[in-house]
Amino acid sequence: MNSITITRPNDYHLHLRDGESLKSVVDFTAKQMAKAIIMPNLNPPVTTTLMALDYKQRILNAKNPDFDFEPLMTLYLTNHTEPSEIEIAKNAGIVGFKLYPAGATTNSSFGVSDIKGVYPVLEEMQKWQMPLLIHGEVVDKEIDVFDREAVFIDRILINLVRDFPALKIGFEHITTKEAVDFVKSSSDNIVATITPQHLLNNRNDMLVGGIKPHYFCLPILKRNTHQQALIEAATSGNPKFFLGTDSAPHSKLDKESSCGCAGCFSAPFAIEFYTQVFDKVNKLDKLEDFSSLFGAKFYNLEQNKEKITLIRKKFKINQEYNFAEKSIIPYGFGDEFSWQILY
Repeated sequence: MNSITITRPNDYHLHLRDGESLKSVVDFTAKQMAKAIIMPNLNPPVTTTLMALDYKQRILNAKNPDFDFEPLMTLYLTNHTEPSEIEIAKNAGIVGFKLYPAGATTNSSFGVSDIKGVYPVLEEMQKWQMPLLIHGEVVDKEIDVFDREAVFIDRILINLVRDFPALKIGFEHITTKEAVDFVKSSSDNIVATITPQHLLNNRNDMLVGGIKPHYFCLPILKRNTHQQALIEAATSGNPKFFLGTDSAPHSKLDKESSCGCAGCFSAPFAIEFYTQVFDKVNKLDKLEDFSSLFGAKFYNLEQNKEKITLIRKKFKINQEYNFAEKSIIPYGFGDEFSWQILY
């Protein structure tokens, strides 16, 4: 097979930043994806419906008007979120609330420090069928960084699902076999997104032969056995698993400095990356479900009408891009890939 045509995909987990940074990156996604769920971890975070709607308008103003693209907005769940905000958000078209354990990742200092403390909010979310999107890691210093996700499942997620059995939960950017197994064994209201970097790479790719900062993301890349479990889940045709890039732009300077900012900027070639994974395991027939259909069903979105075509054609990523008057290096820089979207 040298070409494949699929329903235009959506990205169910995307960081766009704001201001000049937003203007630099939004069109990479808007060109490929029909819709994208936008993460709220700005500084300050997007914590109210009004803030989310204002942010949505800034995104629409920043994108190329020729691209048909809809940002789907989320709110940042904090210790101080009011239960009354759920109904307001639902009626305004907000698609979910994002749970960041405080200190887990970029701009997560405002996140939840006590899950029990937000139970009244979760009760309202369950009532209104408002999805909870979870960055699933514990942040205790004594927990090994490679074990954070598995420990989160045991300590928090199992209890959360027990206490709110009807709550719709998106387990974001899963990275471990434990997460795959948990989602598979849970009810239909528990789903997961998977990033391109966790399908294409493992921790050896990031660490062997010298640390490669542009592969550094959170949750961090895991060992090969976890990578293989993610590939199996993504390409299985199981509707619980679907596309979420977690594309997270940081400037080259910030990625390569002592800060070591977490995040892979995969937006410029997102669907090409996923196509490569599915092709490698002879599962191209499952790509459309994973990238275009399963997530829409979970979020009760109308299926996209437009189609895209990808062709088998090798290319090498060797271009840096402008990022608010700085430079940004895309994920996959220097590597060769086998599929290109036909524009």
